[in-house]
Amino acid sequence: MNHEHLETERLLLRKLTQESFNYIFAHLNDKELIEFLGMDSEEELAIQRAKFNAGLSTHNRKFVHFQLIDKSSKKIMGWCGYHTWYTDHFRAEIGYGMNSDEYKNKGFMSEALLPILEYGFTKMDLHRIEALVAPYNEPSLKLIQKFKFQQDGHLKQHYFVNGKAEDSLFFALLRSEF
Repeated sequence: MNHEHLETERLLLRKLTQESFNYIFAHLNDKELIEFLGMDSEEELAIQRAKFNAGLSTHNRKFVHFQLIDKSSKKIMGWCGYHTWYTDHFRAEIGYGMNSDEYKNKGFMSEALLPILEYGFTKMDLHRIEALVAPYNEPSLKLIQKFKFQQDGHLKQHYFVNGKAEDSLFFALLRSEF
């Protein structure tokens, strides 16, 4: 299966969609899935398989996910993309993460975010990109503020993390502000 790619100076960004996940879960064995998805264990694969089996997309909500691949080593370092994409409302929530601490604080996510935002506004025809960030997540707050996201609100006890209710800061970036 061919995958659309975006490139930066140091990264190859491989696009995955619902159709991509349908294909890889139907055609790859567990070892191949772990390698393709850049996982370290069977436990991580079990979590991803459970998400897949529960349905990654729902009515009027889709996702576009990009793997961050180091051009030099070909290692999958993390991911960035859109979920909760409301096609009828031209908005989606952005999410991102690194697979390991060894890749953090080296500018990889900043490098990836620019083409991902451009992709959202041009290819996905988004009018609004939203981001939810924990108030204590300084690296993520700095990242989205670097790209001119504006805070729209503070959601009290919005997520449960390890059994504890946590707040979220709600940010948005409009196409006209990008």
